[in-house]
Amino acid sequence: MPKMPRPKSRGQLRTRRHFRLRKKVIGSAQRPRLVVYRSLKHIYAQLVDDASQRTLMTVTDSGLTGKPVERSGEVGKRLAEKAKSAGVTQVVFDRAGYKYHGRVKALADGAREGGLEF
Repeated sequence: MPKMPRPKSRGQLRTRRHFRLRKKVIGSAQRPRLVVYRSLKHIYAQLVDDASQRTLMTVTDSGLTGKPVERSGEVGKRLAEKAKSAGVTQVVFDRAGYKYHGRVKALADGAREGGLEF
């Protein structure tokens, strides 16, 4: 009787989805990749230039108050402000294997409100 494969953890499954997405989503200097990382307590957003393998800027929700979805929207707005001051107006959105729902969606909407196009 063959062995049943061991179930993967949530983190391993998300990492697998992220790598599958990364095949298609590539950032450049003109259009960097907006990467979202969501932990249980916080949310982080980065702009990454994959051509030169550099992180251009990072924004986190530390120091913000309110509900998690509201903080995520504020992170998106802050990232858009920093990006516009650096001359970036278009990005490629990388949800990093998370569902486009809740805090991830709020961050994306906040970035759009701030003036980023994707």
